[in-house]
Amino acid sequence: MKDRNHIVAGVVAVVAAVCCAAPVVVAAIGAAGLTAWLAKAGNVLVPALILCAVLIGFGLYRKQRRER
Repeated sequence: MKDRNHIVAGVVAVVAAVCCAAPVVVAAIGAAGLTAWLAKAGNVLVPALILCAVLIGFGLYRKQRRER
């Protein structure tokens, strides 16, 4: 049950990070005058989310192997 809680917590953390950080990043980039770069920022978001999910999965895998 603990592993399931870790997975759910990881998913919620990623969703919360995207929802909370995205408007702040957009406002900061707009204030800095880098809006042309912002048009391509969407290409980075999905690979970053995949990387976070892989790292969470790897951490859970190592934790499970250590407990055996």
